[in-house]
Amino acid sequence: MIKNTISGIFVTTLVIASGTNAVSAPINTYPQLSSSMSVKSNQLAQSTNTANIEAAVFQQINAYRASKNLPLLTRNSQIDQQARIHSQNMASGKVAFSHDGFPQRLQAIGIPYSSAAENVAYNQGFSDPATQAVKGWLKSPGHLGNIQGNYSLTGIGVAANNKGEVYFTQIFLRSR
Repeated sequence: MIKNTISGIFVTTLVIASGTNAVSAPINTYPQLSSSMSVKSNQLAQSTNTANIEAAVFQQINAYRASKNLPLLTRNSQIDQQARIHSQNMASGKVAFSHDGFPQRLQAIGIPYSSAAENVAYNQGFSDPATQAVKGWLKSPGHLGNIQGNYSLTGIGVAANNKGEVYFTQIFLRSR
């Protein structure tokens, strides 16, 4: 495991590909970045309206894809739901900051796919947590690979806890 931070944001990513099955075991994992330290900023978080943060992440990711002449992703409510559950579980401490359970999230989504990936991040103390998470992902080769990947669908889930930590999960799918 590689321990590192990107721009004061902890991020981790996972990519899997499958053959004919709707769920498969991970075959390619990018470096996992540690979540063992708290991130603090002099800026105060202005909003923990998670729906607005999710929308901002979606807009920023698609704006980036458009700038690279990549097809835009379509947001899917089934994928959003699983991403939200994972972010809520991480924010509450029910699960560690990780990709644990990713195959189960894919199975719960119930959409046949040929490949799937997940980006995870958390930050604290930023007035614009969505922009900070996206900036961190764009600076990381593994996360950037997911963002630029041959995916058509995405879902985004954001959750905040009483410590002011904001957790992000973005799932990418290429449907069959």
